[in-house]
Amino acid sequence: MTFTITSDSLVRDIVNEIPKASDIFKKNRIDFCCGGNIPLSQAAVQNGLNLENILEELKIVFEKYENTEKDVEVWTDSDSHTIIDHVITNYHRTSEEELTMLSPYVTKVARVHGAHHPELVKMNELFYEFKKELLEHMAKEEEIVFPLIKQLADGTAPNPEEAIRMIDELEKEHDHAGELLRQIRAVTSDYALPIDACGTYRLVYARLESLESLTFMHVHLENNILFPRYLS
Repeated sequence: MTFTITSDSLVRDIVNEIPKASDIFKKNRIDFCCGGNIPLSQAAVQNGLNLENILEELKIVFEKYENTEKDVEVWTDSDSHTIIDHVITNYHRTSEEELTMLSPYVTKVARVHGAHHPELVKMNELFYEFKKELLEHMAKEEEIVFPLIKQLADGTAPNPEEAIRMIDELEKEHDHAGELLRQIRAVTSDYALPIDACGTYRLVYARLESLESLTFMHVHLENNILFPRYLS
């Protein structure tokens, strides 16, 4: 993908193309919801912002977002230390940031629209369960299991059987995280938007779907490339 955002791009279209752009707009008090039908240049002028700085921020977010979706086949030939460091930098940190930034939007949509769209109440519940579990899971990986895997890779693990048992536990946790994401997709009817969906509503669905993709890529690297080296 190529970064195609320009000063003439409509604010709402930018968020549709790069959902995480909403964080930049929110920080700079650019209305991407009800007032998103204006060019970025006009929004910058209205808010006294430097257009070039905004474009640069958008490009950085775009490149960071795009990099998580690149083909991961190259990692099959990488050593375990490199894969682990890549997972932490590109998936753990990115997931932590997205879970934090997305949370208030999910809560707001459920609160504002939940009465007429009860599926949003369930979506909100599932999201926070997923958030809690994934954050705990990633912390366990970084603090306990990844160091053990590096020891396995180096042949210095004091108790290889225990390390392998913990890897097996991680796979089970991955299965449950995937099930929660499937439930979110089911309750939202594959992120199908109702006619009355506002900009924030659309944003939440777009970013939840992106979070799903990010998580699946994250799990793929571990379940299908890293872990089999020690479970076979």
